[in-house]
Amino acid sequence: MTLKEALTAYKASPKPNFKPEYGAVSGRTIATLVKSGQADRALKTGDRAPVFTLLDQDGESFSSVDMLEKGPLVLTFYRGVWCPFCNIELKALQAALGDIESRGALLAAISQQTTTNNRKSRRENELTFPILSDKGGDVGAAFGLRWTVPDEMREVHKQLGGPLPVFNGEDSWTLPIPARYVIGRDGVIAYSEVNPDYTTRPEPVDLLPVLDRL
Repeated sequence: MTLKEALTAYKASPKPNFKPEYGAVSGRTIATLVKSGQADRALKTGDRAPVFTLLDQDGESFSSVDMLEKGPLVLTFYRGVWCPFCNIELKALQAALGDIESRGALLAAISQQTTTNNRKSRRENELTFPILSDKGGDVGAAFGLRWTVPDEMREVHKQLGGPLPVFNGEDSWTLPIPARYVIGRDGVIAYSEVNPDYTTRPEPVDLLPVLDRL
């Protein structure tokens, strides 16, 4: 099953706790983010990637500079363990990990969650690649991805039992726009995909030809 097929199947599945009004709020939030044009202003292919050091799920330091000395770096920014679309994508990337690593590249995910919740993401999705904690979203902001969740969407999070301050350990109510990047060893972005509509994600195979060229 492709990632698109898995996402489509999830969209069509029953969600007894998800009220119709939640979907309406989510739709308005997506439409507002798309209309803002922020995704178009985010870093893209040909831009130089920000240098960063973050903690992984085990509290170990992860330096982009150190990783790029070993090979190209594949980064995926995701919203959190509470997001089923993100979890489906993470599992698809895990399935593609062998193809990524066989091309000499490294894969890491970035969320604004605490390291504890990143460990939960890793455990529940049976991942073997690192998940990095971007508390407050400064690295996401450097890529042009950080945005502020509107008030009506905050209420949906609260009613569903998943307020962001609980997951992220701070109360900014910000998230990264879901995005995927390939960064070459020279620090330049070789592939970018930014999705303000969080229900759609690119196929992992899309980045393999890029890795073949690096």
